[in-house]
Amino acid sequence: MKETGKNQQQLSHIDDRGNASMVDVGNKGIQKRTALASGLIRMAAATMQSIREDQVKKGNVLAVARIAGIQAAKATPALIPLCHTLPLDSVRIDFEFGREGVTASCRVACQARTGVEMEALTGVSVALLTVYDMCKAIDKALVLENIRLMEKKKEDLT
Repeated sequence: MKETGKNQQQLSHIDDRGNASMVDVGNKGIQKRTALASGLIRMAAATMQSIREDQVKKGNVLAVARIAGIQAAKATPALIPLCHTLPLDSVRIDFEFGREGVTASCRVACQARTGVEMEALTGVSVALLTVYDMCKAIDKALVLENIRLMEKKKEDLT
């Protein structure tokens, strides 16, 4: 949001007439941009064991979810209206087993005029949705939660 004076804020994707519009970033300098998002899929211990042992009938859950998350991050502008198309340098999806389920993280980097938060959030969301899809037949109590942006950075290029 942009400050417009006297505690009023204007949404950055809304023009003066109230129409949705893509933010013009053409005058901004190119910087190194990174973002990290994470989320959790709660599941039964037996489901986690099936994933670890590659016993899920649909295939290797984390391998498929990793590819899905990377593809989703790359496709963000096609999925989220008004997102800029960015030249992504890297997308990394990682998984960690915990007591309550599997945590996924998505780290995205690029050199651009705007950030990669939406790409990281989209990547982690689709990775978790893929785990859900592949495991829903063996675990009816799967829950996605705490999908959030953990970090975003921008650095001047030297």
